[in-house]
Amino acid sequence: MELAFTRLGFDPELLDYSEALAEQRRLHSAVQDGTAPSTVLLLEHADVYTAGRRTEPGDLPVDGTPVVEVDRGGKITWHGRGQLVGYPILHLRDRSLVKDYVCVLEKTLIRLLEDDFGIVGTQVPGRSGVWITEDGPDRKIAAIGLRVHHAVTMHGFALNCSNDLAPFENIIACGINDAKTTSISAELGRRVTPEDVADRVTEELSRALPRLLHHDDDAPVPTGSPGFGADQDTCVMSRTTEGAPQ
Repeated sequence: MELAFTRLGFDPELLDYSEALAEQRRLHSAVQDGTAPSTVLLLEHADVYTAGRRTEPGDLPVDGTPVVEVDRGGKITWHGRGQLVGYPILHLRDRSLVKDYVCVLEKTLIRLLEDDFGIVGTQVPGRSGVWITEDGPDRKIAAIGLRVHHAVTMHGFALNCSNDLAPFENIIACGINDAKTTSISAELGRRVTPEDVADRVTEELSRALPRLLHHDDDAPVPTGSPGFGADQDTCVMSRTTEGAPQ
């Protein structure tokens, strides 16, 4: 099957997180049983904090703002207006490709930022996502948090485009307290919205992701084998020896 792309909601029609999660779960089941193609969902959320499995009490909002607990890797983060969220629901063709998949997401966003906006992003050892390390303190411009269940991915990436950065000040975003958060608009000094970026994200991912996908003529991958258990959390699979990526 071909890789599909679906847009679920953009400003002013922001998508509630619970609706997006329900659609992810529905699509995950369909991709797993072969009745739907691997699909990338693109959207903007209504404002929400979500907490991954590794969130600690000290990471939570200091003002008591409600938090949605989710079954992805990573810690707490914020989603909302002005942030492009991508949920690739992909049937990976091999259990060895989860780290490669994370790397593909990071490098795709890095390439887009530089080619389209002249923003130099980078990967940081031991920390997932896309970072800017030039001209000031380290700052995160895109976050990644995943779940892999029976070889099919859920959750994905969040690219800060034109969103307010203040909500990140109320939490220890992604469990990292020694770095800041930024956006495309903040780096450029002009407004760049998720809709301005969505077409290019689609174009780049449509080139980068297909090589990772399962096809009907591939040999089956045992769902109980090492690296592709019934439920795999990418936060356990750091690129360094110091533990999980953040």
